[in-house]
Amino acid sequence: MTQHQSTQTMKPATAAKKLGVYLDATPAEFREGVVSRAELNALQTDPPQWLRDLRRDGPHPRPVVAAKLGVSISGLARGGVTEPLTTEQIEALKQERPEWLERERATQAEVRKEAARLKKRGSESTEGGA
Repeated sequence: MTQHQSTQTMKPATAAKKLGVYLDATPAEFREGVVSRAELNALQTDPPQWLRDLRRDGPHPRPVVAAKLGVSISGLARGGVTEPLTTEQIEALKQERPEWLERERATQAEVRKEAARLKKRGSESTEGGA
């Protein structure tokens, strides 16, 4: 009996999320179709020009904007940033250094510091208990 391997596909929104790009900025043929696992792998290993341009210039989805600004996604919302931003807009915010951005960066730094402290404490307790 011959086995038929089904092709695993995903919605364009899922593929865009995995590629780190804003879905509405992708070409129509990408948004209107489905993306196979093989196509996603090909896009990741050898991105077409449109994907390289989107990754470089944006508009970027919120997780990418948050990472580029060094804040959480919630911090973006608290700062009033609800729309995707271009790389140019992100750089302008970095230059302007609004009060909300400085506050959210400080909050994010504290969160990272606490996570590192807890991780260190956890690893010390497992070493000592063995």
